[in-house]
Amino acid sequence: MVLFRALKVLLSTTHPPARCCSGYVSRMRYLYQLKEDDEACAAALENAHVLLFHRLAPLLKRTEDGTFRPAALRSSDVLKILEGLGSSGSLLEESVLIGCSEQNHAQFCLDVGALHQGALEDACQCRFLDLRKSFFLLAASEAPLVAKAQALLRWHQTSGFCRATGYPTHRNRAGSHRVSRGNGAVYYPTVSPVVIVLVSDGERCLLGRQPSFPRGMYSALAGFCDVGESLPEAVRRELAEEAGLEVHAVAYSSSQHWPFPHSSFMLGCHASVSPAHSQVDVDHRELEDARWFTYEEISSALQVQAPPTRSAPGTLWLPPKHAIANRLITEWATRQERLRSAGPAGRGQDALNPHHATPSRAPLSHVKRKQEVTDEEEEELPTTTLMPPAADPDSHLV
Repeated sequence: MVLFRALKVLLSTTHPPARCCSGYVSRMRYLYQLKEDDEACAAALENAHVLLFHRLAPLLKRTEDGTFRPAALRSSDVLKILEGLGSSGSLLEESVLIGCSEQNHAQFCLDVGALHQGALEDACQCRFLDLRKSFFLLAASEAPLVAKAQALLRWHQTSGFCRATGYPTHRNRAGSHRVSRGNGAVYYPTVSPVVIVLVSDGERCLLGRQPSFPRGMYSALAGFCDVGESLPEAVRRELAEEAGLEVHAVAYSSSQHWPFPHSSFMLGCHASVSPAHSQVDVDHRELEDARWFTYEEISSALQVQAPPTRSAPGTLWLPPKHAIANRLITEWATRQERLRSAGPAGRGQDALNPHHATPSRAPLSHVKRKQEVTDEEEEELPTTTLMPPAADPDSHLV
C-alpha cells in the first residue's frame, strides 16, 4: 500500500495538471472554430450581438456625454425588426462574424442597405451615421470593432466575382473568406499597408496637411507602401517625395487598422533628419502644407480638445487621441520633455533616435503583452530600430 501511495505521489509530481487557457486564448480559439465550422457559426448567430450598417454607415446611439456608441442588438431583436419592416428573416443569415465579447458572445455585423433608412432608425431608436463623421466620436475601445465591421462588409460587397475566371464567388457562413465557383480559388479580406511617420530634426517635428483636412489640423505624413519595399524604404521614399527630406534613421512605434480610405493597415514610425538638412520642399500635388513645429507648439496643441472656431483660425489642431498620428506626436513630445529635463546633457540629442531617447532598451521579445502593461509602464515601452543612424548624414543608405 505504501508503495502504491509513493507511486501516486511520483506520478502527480511528474505530470502536473495542464494549465487552463486564458480568456483571450479561449475566445480566439472559439472564433477560429466559428470560421471553420458553418454549423457552429449558424448556432452562434442565434444568440449573438449584431452591429447594423446601412450602406456602410454604422447604427450608433448617442450617449449622455454627447459621444456615440455602436448599437449592438440581439440577433433575435434584429430578426423582429427585419420581419416588422416586411423583410425576410433570411437576411440575418448574411451577417458577418467580427469578434467575440469577453462574455463569450459572438459578434456579427449586417448591412441592411436595401431597407428604408428612416424606418430602421425609428425601429431601433438610433441613427446611421457616416463613419468618416462619427469615427472620432466613438470610444477608443469600440472604434476598432466598428471599423473592422465596415471593412469586412465593404470587402464582401466588392468581391462577388473571381479575379481569374469571372465566375461568382460564395462566402462561408462566418464571412471570413470567399470561394470561386469557377476554379475553387479562396479569397481572404485584404488590407493596404500604409506608413505614417513623424520626422524630427532633434528640436522640432514635421507635420503636414491635405486640403481635405479640417481647418487648422496637421498630422504626421503618410503614404501607401509600394510593392517590393521594406518598411524603412517606404518611409524614406515618402518623405523624399512629399517633403524633399532624406532620412538617416527610422524606428518602428506601433500599428493600427484604419478604415479610410478602404481598410488601411497603418505602420507608425519615427524618423530623424540632420538639422543641417532639414529644409522642407513640399510637393503640393501631395500636400497643401508641411512645416516644422516646436515642442512648445506641439505641447500646446495636445491640450486642444475640440476643432478651432472660425474666430481662432491660427490654432493648431492635432488628430484625436485614438488615431495613431496622435500617439506618434505624443511619444515625440514625451521624449522631448525627458531630454529637456535632463538639462544640457540631453539638449541636442535626437529625441526620435532610439539610441538616444532611451539608453537602456529591452529587446522586443521582452516587451510585455499589451494587457499586462499599466499606463505608467506603457510610456517606457521601446520602439524597434529598423534602420540605424548613418555615420555620415550625407551618405546614401542602400
